[in-house]
Amino acid sequence: MGLTSMAVLIIAIVAAVVLFALTIWLWPRLGKKGIGSVLARVGMMIATQLSLFAAIGLWANQSFGFYGSWADLFGQVKNEGVVVDHSAGAKRVQVVSAQQVKVPRGNVPRVGGKIEKINIVGPESKISSPAYVYLPPEYFQPQYANKTFPASVALTGYPGTAEALIQGLDYPVRAHKLAKDKKMQPTILVMMRPTVAPPRDTECMDIPGGPQTETFFAKDLRKAISEHYRVGDKAKNWGMIGDSTGGYCALKIAMRHPDAYSAAASLSGYYKAPQDPTTGSLFGGNKQLEQENDLLWRLKHKDLPPVSLLVTTSKKGEHNYKDTMKFIEMAAKSPTRVSSIVLDSGGHNFNTWRRELNPTLKWMGSRLSA
Repeated sequence: MGLTSMAVLIIAIVAAVVLFALTIWLWPRLGKKGIGSVLARVGMMIATQLSLFAAIGLWANQSFGFYGSWADLFGQVKNEGVVVDHSAGAKRVQVVSAQQVKVPRGNVPRVGGKIEKINIVGPESKISSPAYVYLPPEYFQPQYANKTFPASVALTGYPGTAEALIQGLDYPVRAHKLAKDKKMQPTILVMMRPTVAPPRDTECMDIPGGPQTETFFAKDLRKAISEHYRVGDKAKNWGMIGDSTGGYCALKIAMRHPDAYSAAASLSGYYKAPQDPTTGSLFGGNKQLEQENDLLWRLKHKDLPPVSLLVTTSKKGEHNYKDTMKFIEMAAKSPTRVSSIVLDSGGHNFNTWRRELNPTLKWMGSRLSA
């Protein structure tokens, strides 16, 4: 059972409850004097606390995607990095491995699709980054051999792991089922972290004197994927979805580059980049650059872009509620189209995003063209 599986979390919770109950039940019997009784009481307390911490830790990891596997958690991932050639003529996409989608007959690509792990080389940004690409079953079916597919980039929050998009939020399985039920057009998903220059949180910016993350997403990634897979190269073929930091990135990149992305969805995203020890100085003291990356400021002082935007929040549990309402009011003007999902309650976690993801994928599918 994987680290992020629901079964592991349920087992941990059940173990914590059972050990707590046993401790309460056996405590009077262990109250006798003697080293044996003392050691037994200490052992019960330690076991109960460890099981409780394990349950809380597993829940937190599943909610925020800190670690993608047991090997990742214990530092046992020993796979060596792949050397990326940045010279002229180097491949922009290098396929590292492949895995099946967790659906019936998922081992047959024309039935279940396929997930490829790749490295994307960005000659303009000088950034290379790993990603997972979900290819829908139609991609492998003869009748679609000459078809160009739409693509949506799916981003985690910070720090996040790309694996969490597959295992925690089930992007490929959801996209597969929605397309099978004719609720979403077959779409290629490019799943990755917004942190393409780890460990720094770049907030998807071209940082003065630093990583050029915005260029990577706006130019390099699209060109690389379009050249390697049957994906259109126009803005109408491309969308971006993200949660938390990824949501801010999705909105910002679409608003700043409507010639690259025609649609963006932000799940619990914010509207202004924070600056803290993980980001360092993002703007180099340039106030204008800081303002231009403030999405509410852009709506007030810049021309509205011809893009479709979806924002989500909760009346209770989300800190972005007021800003989201303000964003909706300011963005709901032509040529921008804005939509929203507002839950009555829901925190900043995977459980909330799972409730929003199916309607988000359907919305995205209706906004993109093949």
